[in-house]
Amino acid sequence: MLNYLKQLTFASPWVLGLLALSAIFVGWHIWRRRKIYPSLRLPGLQAVAGHLSPVRGIIKQNLFILRALGSIFLVLALARPQILFTEQEINTDGIDIVIAVDVSGSMKAQDFKPDRLEAAKAKAAEFIEGRPNDRIGLVVFAGESFTQCPVTTDHEVVKLLLQDVKDGLIEDGTAIGMGLATSINALKESETKSKIVILLTDGENNAGFIDPATAVEAAVEYGIRVYTIGVGTNGTAPMPQRTPFGTILRDVPVKIDEALLKDIAKKTEGKYFRATGNEALARIYEEIDELETSRLQVSVLTRKTEEFGPFLLIGLCLFFLEMILRYAVVRHVP
Repeated sequence: MLNYLKQLTFASPWVLGLLALSAIFVGWHIWRRRKIYPSLRLPGLQAVAGHLSPVRGIIKQNLFILRALGSIFLVLALARPQILFTEQEINTDGIDIVIAVDVSGSMKAQDFKPDRLEAAKAKAAEFIEGRPNDRIGLVVFAGESFTQCPVTTDHEVVKLLLQDVKDGLIEDGTAIGMGLATSINALKESETKSKIVILLTDGENNAGFIDPATAVEAAVEYGIRVYTIGVGTNGTAPMPQRTPFGTILRDVPVKIDEALLKDIAKKTEGKYFRATGNEALARIYEEIDELETSRLQVSVLTRKTEEFGPFLLIGLCLFFLEMILRYAVVRHVP
């Protein structure tokens, strides 16, 4: 009840000034009653025990309270009490995103912690969590490529399938052209205004039957922007190697075809990034997140409900009760 009263507003608050008339009426009636019924001080009630006012007399003297309360509720009804309901309608213009991850054997290099592939997966998962309004898909590639998850708004499924990504899923190699082509295929039917591919690799295009230049042409035709990320430290990186004596780490040269990745990004109006460690990779995803912002349109809707009915009903009931008591119950009381 208290919460209901707090939500009430009045469409005609100036009408509430009429409540002063109710206060004047009550004050006048109390003054008049004192004139009609003067007080008498007695040492005891024995002398007037037989003349005490009956219940009907008490009711008659206080009928003005019902009339005053009735007038208060009628004034409140005239002031048009209302409750306002405010709603926000959010229209989102999301982005369709495909994250293409290289899963070739070189992604096990440990210049990232714990290695390149696991670091790439962790930062991609954080990126996905920060894009609630977008549809996101996942492509993996090595010597070949396939769609691990089609674009979807069910980000929990995307993250779950991302966790299943590991090296050895497909034939080894680095088919950048096929990875990009598969990503484009996942987006070409999209009707969203913004379609992007985030392609992450640590090598050179040395496998697959689709040339990267052909894939780039398709990306341009379908209006798909490509952000490319080259993963790996400068120089060499420690790589696990199996030997008869167990697995050891050997430093191997880091070979990233930066010229190709820059060309892909430039022709598709994207951007090339070089990640040399976990922190650098995190900053890259943050920058892409800022570059590709979803557009939100917020509409505020306000609805009003008229609440004068209960106040009017209570006021009329009080007046009706006062009339019944006055003309049917205490009519003949002096």
